[in-house]
Amino acid sequence: MRYNIKNIISIALVLISQGITAQFYVGVQAGIGNIQSDVEGTTAGHRLGGAVKAGYIYSFTNHIGLGTGLEFSQYKQEVFLTNSSYNLSSYEIDATGSAFIYNIAISNYKEKQTLHAVQIPLFLQYKTNINKGIDFIFRAGAKYFLPVKYKIEATANSVNASAYYPDVNLNINDLPEYGFGVQNNYSATGEYNTKGIIMSSFELGFAFDMGAKNSLYAAMFLENGYGSILDQDSNKSAIGYNPTSVSNREANGIYSMNKNAEIRPVSFGATLGWNF
Repeated sequence: MRYNIKNIISIALVLISQGITAQFYVGVQAGIGNIQSDVEGTTAGHRLGGAVKAGYIYSFTNHIGLGTGLEFSQYKQEVFLTNSSYNLSSYEIDATGSAFIYNIAISNYKEKQTLHAVQIPLFLQYKTNINKGIDFIFRAGAKYFLPVKYKIEATANSVNASAYYPDVNLNINDLPEYGFGVQNNYSATGEYNTKGIIMSSFELGFAFDMGAKNSLYAAMFLENGYGSILDQDSNKSAIGYNPTSVSNREANGIYSMNKNAEIRPVSFGATLGWNF
């Protein structure tokens, strides 16, 4: 991963030094932005995502060019537990330092997710004229996808927490002052820890001349992430343990249950840009 990032940045710097001969572009893209997961028992609803971008393309010939730039993207989606009632277990430490099994029964859990990211693209462009003032354009390459913030808003109709101490074979079901019991209308915000990944990127479209050096660019795009954007070193309960109360429980998020979960962005839609 570090080797790929270093190469992308090095090539981008070379292109910047040649920027005087490059064609610059700005644009926006919109479509379906999906944060795919392999976490069992979850369902994600598709939402619109988008990005703004700017960059340039250095032409080697009349048909072939190499492009780079900078993009800011946003993904939004809602994630549900497949079953309306769900039981989760994790290992926790109480206020006295004793280990126990933390059991949570959740009713109608829902998670609103918002992911903001910076993307650095590097792509090859093929361009050919198909009619007067109209060019066919195909772009293929990779992007370094760096999440800036992955925010979650978690809600549930109710959260019922209990504890089992295996050393003494003790179950605790209703002790609110130690964090065990029922909380209705649960609501909390949280954030996933993230890391950068590589994405593949493809665009297929047309450029329409609007002057000697200006053109309107319209295309369809497809982007696919490789590897997981989550950076986790341990499994956690989706809803955290509060040792002093049944309220104010931290929202760790449903993906935190599996530290090896593969969470990756995938998007497709339309691009509209201006070349100058």
